[in-house]
Amino acid sequence: MGGGYPRRVIDPKLVRDDPEAVRASQRARREDPDLVDAVLAADDLRRSTIAGFDRLRAEQKGLGREVAQAAGDEKAALLARTKHLSGEVKAADVAQNEAATAYDGLLRRLSNIAEPGVPEGGEEDYVVLEHVGEPPQLDFEPRDHLELGQRLGAIDTERGAKVSGARFYFLTGVGAQLQLAMLNLAMAQAIEAGFVMVVPPVLVRPEAMEGTGFLAQAAADVYHLAEEDLYLVGTSEVPLAAFHMDEVIDADRLPLRYAGWSTCFRKEAGSYGKDTRGILRVHQFDKVEMFSYCLPEDAAAEHQRLLAWEKEMLAKVEVPYRVIDVAAGDLGSSAARKYDCEAWVPTQGRYRELSSTSNCTTFQSRRLRIRVRDAEGTRPLATLNGTLATTRWIVAILENHQQADGSVRVPAALRPFLGGREVLEPVPT
Repeated sequence: MGGGYPRRVIDPKLVRDDPEAVRASQRARREDPDLVDAVLAADDLRRSTIAGFDRLRAEQKGLGREVAQAAGDEKAALLARTKHLSGEVKAADVAQNEAATAYDGLLRRLSNIAEPGVPEGGEEDYVVLEHVGEPPQLDFEPRDHLELGQRLGAIDTERGAKVSGARFYFLTGVGAQLQLAMLNLAMAQAIEAGFVMVVPPVLVRPEAMEGTGFLAQAAADVYHLAEEDLYLVGTSEVPLAAFHMDEVIDADRLPLRYAGWSTCFRKEAGSYGKDTRGILRVHQFDKVEMFSYCLPEDAAAEHQRLLAWEKEMLAKVEVPYRVIDVAAGDLGSSAARKYDCEAWVPTQGRYRELSSTSNCTTFQSRRLRIRVRDAEGTRPLATLNGTLATTRWIVAILENHQQADGSVRVPAALRPFLGGREVLEPVPT
């Protein structure tokens, strides 16, 4: 096990050596670039207090040797100086600790450095990278996923609200089977690609949630059990990132790839009044999440691999989608770059996010104290994540494969996981 160094979030050397790059990232994210100057000032103070403490401590040790060799008035004077110096050393020790705490606190407020080429701006400033597939040309008035789900006996939001409140639901009959089929298909793909399947805990300690960056910008969306001081995860990214917390991993073991199957919980803070119909924005859902640990220099290529696996899964469920390069202001604090895959939703006439993949570079590993050991020594490694399937996919599957009579065609890749069923039929009312 490793450990012992501060949970700093970005490389302090980068802030010191190239502060303008950090300021540019802050501006691209629409965050405060002046925070960089505050960090640099705090770093200067931290360094000066360390130097001051070291100087006084060296003097203290030197006086100790002199006292041992002195006698008479000289010894008395040295003892008096030693006593006075002891107070100065204690004060200097307090000062250096306070300066270090202030510096670390400011440094932790800096988001990860956005990769070069990431679009600047906020949620609407993304760049479309590609379109895959054509929206279906339906010669009938399409039904939305909730109406289809109710006709199929697959989705029950009324009883979900009765039992648990708004934005909860039951998946019943073929709805539950469809979710299991989709998640099993995703997990089968992940295992075939070399991922290790993991069913992680969905309650985590604060250091796991904070270490992945979810107690920064996303704090309002997280459920907290105050009495136990545990958090319900909104993605298995959190326990998978913390899986190797405080560890040193040999370079020849990388990349380490895990596929987590978990139930996820989100408050959906700030989304009230949006997407209240159906299961697009809900408080609880299931998901298969890819997570990768790799060398920092391999992270960009690994990011492309995760995106390719997401696209492979989307091809299997046969929905039209587009890939977007998410703008810096919509990345979240931990990601340096994020690609979203958004599927076409016929009744909304727009693309909606189904999956995303993020390159978090060394941001999370620094906080969680995860390092790689190679010939050069130890250093932080890179972490990446990507969604392979989630409950929300049911929305796109039902709407894009619906037929005029309210039945839904089952994509060929899902059929083996649904007992060979080719069509989901409405249930008698």
